[in-house]
Parts: sequence; C-alpha cells; structure tokens
Amino acid sequence: MLQPIIIALDFESKEKVQSFLASFSGERLFVKVGMELFYQEGPDLIRMLKEQGHAIFLDLKLHDIPNTVHKAMVGLAKLDVDLVNVHAMGGIEMMERAVQGLEEGSRGQRPKCIAVTQLTSSSKKIMNEEISIPGSIEQSVVNLAENTRTAGLEGVVSSPLEVPLIKGNCGSEFLTVTPGIRLLSDEKNDQKRVTTPGKAKELGSDHIVVGRTITCSENPVQTYRNIQNEWGITFETTGR
Repeated sequence: MLQPIIIALDFESKEKVQSFLASFSGERLFVKVGMELFYQEGPDLIRMLKEQGHAIFLDLKLHDIPNTVHKAMVGLAKLDVDLVNVHAMGGIEMMERAVQGLEEGSRGQRPKCIAVTQLTSSSKKIMNEEISIPGSIEQSVVNLAENTRTAGLEGVVSSPLEVPLIKGNCGSEFLTVTPGIRLLSDEKNDQKRVTTPGKAKELGSDHIVVGRTITCSENPVQTYRNIQNEWGITFETTGR
C-alpha cells in the first residue's frame, strides 16, 4: 500500500537527490519526480530510486494529442513507476488513450494514472480572464474530475480544498492527490489554494504532496516526522 505522504524531489540533479535521501538512512519513501528533475536525469534516475525501494509518482502532466500521449505512456509504463499523470484539460479521449498506453507498456501491474485538474497556483481571475474559462474554480475542478472518472483513470490532482466536492461527485474510492500543503509556519510561495497536512486529511485527501517544506528544511527528516505525526502515522508503521 502506498504511503499517504509524497515527498517532491524538486532538485536539479541526481547528486542532490542522493544527498537528500541519504538523510533517511535507507527508509523507503513515496517520492515525486517532476519535470525539472526528470528532464535533467531521465530514466536512469527512476531506476536508481526503484533500486533503493522507493515508490515513485512520475509527475509529467502529459497534455498532447491522444496518439502522442498514448505512445509516451507505453514508454513510461516500462519504467515501473507507481503513479503517473496527465492533464485533464486534454480531454476524455486523450485520457483514455493514456490508460491504454500504460496497459500496453506495463510488464506487470500498470501504474495508476491520475489527471491534473486546476493547478494550486491557479485562481478564479487567472481561469476567467487569462484562460477564458467561465465559472468558479470549484465548478471547473468537479467537471474535470468527472471527465477523468469517465475516462477510466484512478483519480485526480487537486487542491485539498476541493477534495470534498470531488469525493461527493466521483465517489469515496476516487483517488485524490493534493499538493498545496504547508505547515502553519511556511510561506505560500507561488501556490494559492493551500492548507496544512492535518486539514488535508480531514478534508479527505488520500495523498499529500510536500516539497519545499521538507526539502528546504534545516532538518528534513524531523520535518517529515512532524508531518507524519500530524497525519497520524508513527515512524514504526512506515515500512522502514
């Protein structure tokens, strides 16, 4: 079973990842590899993380024509990651083709596939005025989540604040992966729709993605433990 706390490895090199992970003394984590890191280090980094026993969320937010996304997912499935994503704004056909690609490329159980709804850096003003999408953030998120479910994906990426709406419309088993997590002492930085780990759990998030709060901490391990405690996890149950 995948752990609820995902650590975002927002580093620019494999060496910095190795230095960061060394602090955890061989503990098996659930980590996110995003565009910044994957575009620099590629599949070799994924293989290294898998060899160390970590679960991986490969966060590339694929958004292209259905055929291109299908072919890309065939290749990504061979990396044996645990979770991948697309952008829900690519439409139902694109998302269906993503799942097909994962099924074709997987050598065993296929990675779970989720779709990004509205980024946590988005606001109603950006959505309405810059992208010309009418309505509220909440309306857009629910619509995109319902399309994601229709396409056969396991869940979505959203702000924790929208999780109750998503669960209410798509079912309690529909996976919600939520960035925008901050401790009360943190700055929001470029994210707008944020909350704390404890509040995210209360709202129904299945997984929270935590990056700078941990990776930029003076004591990353202790900060991770604090987040585990806030979620209700003791260190002994994390599968060290």
